[in-house]
Amino acid sequence: MLKKFFSYYKPYKLMFTLDMLASCAVGMFGLVYPVITRTMLNDFIPAAQYDMIIIFGTALLALYFIKMLLNYFIQYQGHMIGVKMQARMRSDMFNHLQTLPYKFYDNNETGKVMSRMTNDLNDISELAHHGPENVLISGISIIAAFIYLMTINVYLTLIIFVCVPFLLIISFSVRQKMRDAFMESRKSVAQINASLESSISGIRVTKAFTNSASEKEKFEKGNNWFVEARRKAFKAMGVFHSTSTLVTEVFNVVVLIAGGLFLYAGTIAIGDYTTFIVSVNVFLAPVRQLIMFMEQYQNGVTGFKRFLEIMEAEPEKDAPDAKEVGTLDGRIRFSNVTYGYGKEKDVLHGLDLDIKKGDIYALVGPSGGGKTTVCHLIPRFYQVENGNIYIDDMDINSITAESLRKNIGIVQQDVYLFNASIKENILYGRPDATDEEVIEAAKRANIHDYVLTLEKGYDTVIGERGVKLSGGQKQRLSIARVFLKNPPILILDEATSALDNTTEILIQQSLDELCKGRTTIVVAHRLSTIKNANEIAVISDGRITERGSHEQLIAKNGDYAKLYNQQFKEER
Repeated sequence: MLKKFFSYYKPYKLMFTLDMLASCAVGMFGLVYPVITRTMLNDFIPAAQYDMIIIFGTALLALYFIKMLLNYFIQYQGHMIGVKMQARMRSDMFNHLQTLPYKFYDNNETGKVMSRMTNDLNDISELAHHGPENVLISGISIIAAFIYLMTINVYLTLIIFVCVPFLLIISFSVRQKMRDAFMESRKSVAQINASLESSISGIRVTKAFTNSASEKEKFEKGNNWFVEARRKAFKAMGVFHSTSTLVTEVFNVVVLIAGGLFLYAGTIAIGDYTTFIVSVNVFLAPVRQLIMFMEQYQNGVTGFKRFLEIMEAEPEKDAPDAKEVGTLDGRIRFSNVTYGYGKEKDVLHGLDLDIKKGDIYALVGPSGGGKTTVCHLIPRFYQVENGNIYIDDMDINSITAESLRKNIGIVQQDVYLFNASIKENILYGRPDATDEEVIEAAKRANIHDYVLTLEKGYDTVIGERGVKLSGGQKQRLSIARVFLKNPPILILDEATSALDNTTEILIQQSLDELCKGRTTIVVAHRLSTIKNANEIAVISDGRITERGSHEQLIAKNGDYAKLYNQQFKEER
């Protein structure tokens, strides 16, 4: 883990080196004051060398000015190193998230992932900056102060040094509790973020169903967990700081008593005794700094562990011999395909399909039968467990995922639009398209005329998830994206099931235009929209129970006919 952490320092080696040199200098400057104090008390004041007192005092002020500049450099450039490392980690995490399969997002809430990218990385940044500085400055100060104290009085120094192991024992004994407490605290913050993200995204549903009380209850549950987790963390910190503070304060008492006895016995001069008391704080201050650093260390380490949990998540992988393909023809074949989500029972059981190039192939059946799973397997959103899927007689595993997905356009029931302009949302279909191509795609999707009625036209920002648009307008925008992409294979996963009848008829016209010349898989709830499909397959419990044209299936008077007649009665 440390090797991975330190690898993020590599691009900033020069600035990091300068930062550490500045830290070393600051650490050494801590001894200047007690050294000058001892010299003045023992030499200059008894000898009445007032000019030397002025000279040394002025030199001390000059050194403090230099120390100020060094501290500025450490605070500014040191923090910038931490921020740049944080930015690199965030980029690495974001890029890695783009490579993770659907399963990762099935099992990880958005808010929790966001918490790792923001809160955790911020604490890592603080550790990256302050960690080496604190350890270096404190370490140099402790060693230098110890050596200097030994030159004043060996016995007093050894008495103080004997107390140091007690600080280390306290530190290590409480460290485990602090680490566990801070890890739980991080999980609680992630839970709050997840709950908040979910509640804000679903605020309209909450208001519609007057379920604010329920949402408050769920949020407060996570909030109370956070309070309890922080209580444990602060309790561990309280034990740590109070006991360690007691030990450091005992140092002062020991120095006061032992030094007083040595002074009484005549084994130490008054000047040395005074200097020793001043110098003890030079020794204790970095010790306390290291103790304080433990909290920051625990924060940073737990944050980095959570960062690595995501970075070590297995990304989507192409087969070693997978190849890039250009534009596919679009013949699709399933051969004995079996698939199940996680440890659950299989959703598909030995499925066989043969969809000819340019055909419209409809999938119908009860919810949970496996229709959407079929749609997810074609672009390799999930990996087939048994069997094979072929496009143009090529196993889809022999094709790189990127080139495979470039050949597939998807229009789903739940349209996702970005909080950007209409133009930017359409351009998602093909980012390098020209304005003319964007307009042409919008025209073919029957959204162009509506866009022209808007004050900012194609530059109109549509809000989070397209909240400023109606359901039909959002669906048309998603269709325009696919028109712009112009793929040979099209998947329509219940694309109109959430729309009213009037809007559905208008959208269906756009979909009919979109289907021309493409191999199309249609998952349909309203069977009236697929009567013209080349073939219809009824899927139930992961198996095809019937297949044929609309007329053939009606004539069979089986499952499809029952579904169709039931819908016909309801619509009538």
